[in-house]
Amino acid sequence: MSTEGIEQDFRQKVCETVRLSPEGVNRYRVFTPFMFDDGDHLGVVLKREQDQWVLSDEGHTFMHLTYDLDERQFQQPTRTNIINNALEAFSVRDRDGELVLSIADDRYGDALYSFVQALLKIADVTFLSRERVRSTFMEDFRSFLTERIPGERVQFDWTDPQKDPDGKYEVDCRVNSMDTPLFVYALQNDDKVRDATISLLQFERWELTFRSLGIFENQEEINRKVLARFTDVCDRQFPSLAGSRDRLVSFLGTP
Repeated sequence: MSTEGIEQDFRQKVCETVRLSPEGVNRYRVFTPFMFDDGDHLGVVLKREQDQWVLSDEGHTFMHLTYDLDERQFQQPTRTNIINNALEAFSVRDRDGELVLSIADDRYGDALYSFVQALLKIADVTFLSRERVRSTFMEDFRSFLTERIPGERVQFDWTDPQKDPDGKYEVDCRVNSMDTPLFVYALQNDDKVRDATISLLQFERWELTFRSLGIFENQEEINRKVLARFTDVCDRQFPSLAGSRDRLVSFLGTP
């Protein structure tokens, strides 16, 4: 198929504003109106590889996502599932970070449509639903602690077996093997902060020996009165996990 025929097929199957721009031998930049959430256009190239034409993002999609997510966050199950499902649904290959779709039977327009849909679905990892964001924060929280603290010192979802046999007052993570155990809370919203406040107050009534640490998903989103009550009972706080990693590493490294 000629270049003009390919461009026409793109326009018929995808959008009238799609156009091709040559960038060397057997290589074309594909301009589409489709964008990421921040207004940056998708990166799409049509190129010849051996005896086959392929569409490629040449690593642009994952590079763009790193503006909002660090590399470790890509490995979390929630985000990995979204990416893998998008690749499988549209038959796109991940070739060491480069997303590629081979064009079969001269179906250029159909291939571009599938490729654009895959890239947009993958971009969804930056604006997950609130439930998914919450679960991802907990995954990030657990991964961060297990990376920094030996497994035998960490107990997730801890409750006091003697004082609290029904498990009403839960600690997201108890760090032991130190003079004073550290109770760590992952705080996503007002309800979680209120629960943590009640638990810490109960531990004080039971006269447990402990230090407390609160790690927020985003402290700025917490109600001021709720935050003030928590501050009265918590020894140390960090306003976010993503923005406080270095300081958290230093804090957790102190016996």
